[in-house]
Parts: sequence; C-alpha cells; structure tokens
Amino acid sequence: MCTGWCEARCNSLSGGRRKGLDLHSWLRVSLLFLALWGQVFPQCPDSCHCAWDTATVLCSDAGLREIPEGIPPETVSLHLERNYIRNIPESAFNNLVRLRDLYLSHNRIDSLASGALQHLGPELRLLDLSHNQLRHASKEEFGSTRAKTRLYHNPWHCDCTLQELMETLNLEPETVNGIICESSVRGVGEGSRWEDPGSLGEHAGQPLVKLLDSGVNFCSLQRKTTDVAMLVTMFVWFFMVIVYVVYYVRQNQAEARRHLEYLKSLPSPRKTPTETDTLSTGF
Repeated sequence: MCTGWCEARCNSLSGGRRKGLDLHSWLRVSLLFLALWGQVFPQCPDSCHCAWDTATVLCSDAGLREIPEGIPPETVSLHLERNYIRNIPESAFNNLVRLRDLYLSHNRIDSLASGALQHLGPELRLLDLSHNQLRHASKEEFGSTRAKTRLYHNPWHCDCTLQELMETLNLEPETVNGIICESSVRGVGEGSRWEDPGSLGEHAGQPLVKLLDSGVNFCSLQRKTTDVAMLVTMFVWFFMVIVYVVYYVRQNQAEARRHLEYLKSLPSPRKTPTETDTLSTGF
C-alpha cells in the first residue's frame, strides 16, 4: 500500500512521463510537418518573392546580375524584368517544364547561349526579351518554342540569320513593328568607295518586318556578297600567279644573260707549238 505521499509522488512521476512523451510527439509532428511543407512549398530563391498559390516567382527590380539559382520546378510565371542580367546560360531554365510566362525585359542581355531557350517546355505562352541589348540571335538559341515572343527595343543587326529566326518565331503582333534594324548587312554595290566602312547600312532605322514584307531578302544579299567576295579572291589569286610567272621568267632570262657574258669573258685557249708545226707541214 502506498500512502498519500506516495500516491502524489507516483502521480507526479507519471505526469512527467506523459509530458515528456507529449513533447517528444510534438517535436516529431513538427519535423514531419516541416518536411511536408518543404515538399509542398519549395524554398524561394534569394532576392525573390514567391506566391505559392499562383506558382509565381517575382524577382523584378532585385538588382540581379544573373539568372538566380533554385527556381522551383513548379513555377508557372517567372518575373526577372528590370535587373542587370547580361546573358542567359544554356542551363538557366532546364527544370522549368511547367513555365508559361517568362519576363526578361529591361535587362542588359546581349547574348544567348546556344540552346539557352530550348529547354523551355511546350506550355510556354509568353517570352518577353524586349528592351535589352541583343544584336544577333539564331534559331538554334530559341529552339522550337511557339510562345508569343517580344523582341522590340533591341539594337538588332539585320542579316540572313535574323531573318530566318523571324520567320520561325511567333512574334507578338502588337509589338512586331518595334523590331528595328539598328544596322544591316551591306548589299553588293551599296555605298561608294569614299563611304565610311563602318556605316550602318542601307536599311538602318527601318522595321525589319516591313522590310521583309517589301521584298528585301537579306539572305540573297548575303549570298551575292559572298559570291562577289569569292570572285574577287579568285581574281587576286590568278593575278598573283601571273605576276609570279612573269617574275620567274625574267629572273631566268637575267641569269642566262649573266652566264653568257661570263662565258664570253673567259680567255680563249692558246695553240701549242706542235699543233702549229703540224698545221704548217700540212700546207
């Protein structure tokens, strides 16, 4: 039998055990909840804000100089506008297969790695690269995306490669006239011999789409320029061969004259007395 004091002691010990068990269970539940929370709500990249209910990652005006790491794979809308990003590496958007809207406007992007946008999934609806520093781009960099694309307000150099890209992209109709040629490939016979070789070209300052609609074909201009360059190269090579042959012949003639003069300058051999007597007896 346990006295009243013993009963109180037993109750306090059992209560302590229960409290210890409750605390331990609470810690286990908390850890499990945090693990599930991490799976359901991934960590947001530094300098960004994430709206998990809409799967939107907001990194605008964050002073970023490169594409941030750790963008959640479930991201549907990614805002990277108004930063200082200069280039897009090939692996920047590898895991974003659910991405629908990608905003990259008002940066300093001047180059795209080969295949930089190829990994974007087929669900991409909008690709905004306006207000950047892009001068050159090709089909290989954009891949097979059919997203509505914004490319206006970039210092484009209009050539055959850019023309082929424009023919494959789904350009946004409202902004397509803002794709202006800051410079263009020079056609055959364009300009004069006194013109500055660094001039921007005949089509500088004109909308690219209007030029293409009017019948300008930068690919044919480039091919003609290449053909003329090949003809000029062949002519120069042929002229150099002729000059070398003429030089070689003249050198041989000069050597022959010098050799002949040397032979003439040699003294003629004198006849011996025996030869003279033999000749005299013969007569």
